[in-house]
Amino acid sequence: MKRGDDVGRRALRPVSGRPVRQGRLARLTRPVRSLRPARERDVRSRSELLRIRGRSVAWVPPLLMLVGITLIDFNTAGEFQMITWVVLVPGIAAAICGVWGTAAFAVLALLTYLLADASYPNRYQSGLPDFILVGIGGVLAVLACVVRVRTERQMLHMRDVADTTRRTVLRPLPPDWGGLEHAGVYLASDVEARVGGDFYDIQPGPHGTRVLVGDVQGKGLAAVEAAAALLGTFREAAYHEADLTTVADRLEVRLARHRRHIRALGRADGDRFATAVLLGFPDDDPGVVDVIVFGHEPPLAVGPGGVRHLPPGEGLPIGLGELAADGPPPVTRVSLAAGETLLLTTDGVTEARDSDGLFYPLAAEVTDAVAADPRVAEPHRLVAFVRDGTLRHCKGRLADDTTVFAVRRPAGSPSGKGRSPS
Repeated sequence: MKRGDDVGRRALRPVSGRPVRQGRLARLTRPVRSLRPARERDVRSRSELLRIRGRSVAWVPPLLMLVGITLIDFNTAGEFQMITWVVLVPGIAAAICGVWGTAAFAVLALLTYLLADASYPNRYQSGLPDFILVGIGGVLAVLACVVRVRTERQMLHMRDVADTTRRTVLRPLPPDWGGLEHAGVYLASDVEARVGGDFYDIQPGPHGTRVLVGDVQGKGLAAVEAAAALLGTFREAAYHEADLTTVADRLEVRLARHRRHIRALGRADGDRFATAVLLGFPDDDPGVVDVIVFGHEPPLAVGPGGVRHLPPGEGLPIGLGELAADGPPPVTRVSLAAGETLLLTTDGVTEARDSDGLFYPLAAEVTDAVAADPRVAEPHRLVAFVRDGTLRHCKGRLADDTTVFAVRRPAGSPSGKGRSPS
């Protein structure tokens, strides 16, 4: 978000709930793997980068190079002897094959050199010096491959740690959790960490179902810490507290405590705040939603009949409540028409820019899409549309963590038919 540091790019979480990365970053990330054999298989598959229909063909490039060098050498005359170039073959194998594959090519290159160099006794021969060169090159290639595979294994371990962190902060949500249809996409700005300061969750409880979507100022693991603190408090308070205003106050107190703890540790990142939207779906009135806006972009109500903005609210971001003269932000009760979906996004969407510096026209794009196809108002379709539109608008160069979240009561529920939206 623009209130903090500008950040780089995405990693995510797709409509289905599994993490996804878009654009240049990659296609899919795997769930956390807890068993060592599975991780070892993953290391092997990553070390063999070239695969066709599930079969590794990483051995093809170094083999073609070996055959090509040998053929050229046998078809050249005079003192030009190209066979020494086989020293490159193990090096190519080290970059794309496994350790044993690289070792096999190192031995094969050495044997090929011996056969080629000794095939024509009357021709110029490189002899012992180049034989030693090819042998040393093979050994170094194997060692380089060992280092590469070990580094990949360490990277996979760190990726598992990042996956675990992400799944702890943004826990997977069951379908129709809390009696709500929902869909969410999270694209992290930090490609390596794959986690950031955006957060969302749904918490059902005896006082209705509550939804929280927000964005912590800043970036990096410090923002993740603050998001985790807020989500932990939300999951408890949203369940136990009957008043949505009390839930909001608990979030304010929790972030203030978190900031004091960070300052006590002597860290310089103890002044973070978070913008957020807190929703309450009461059980006793299914045709309405209670909304508290903490300095965040207000939700859009998207339905077959069109798109409308919910009231922006007057609340300050979480963590700045002490500056508010009127106390906690007010609760706004809004009527929802049948089939309306609430769309909530973070700054990664609203502040995505194209090559001309223009912001992504979210409301206009969604309005046109719903007019063309009312089914776009369904949570999963809506989230996918906004995700793709945002990435297309900025050509995959997101400047911030990006969250798109959509939620609505199921179509079959008595969602206040006959009510006019406010």
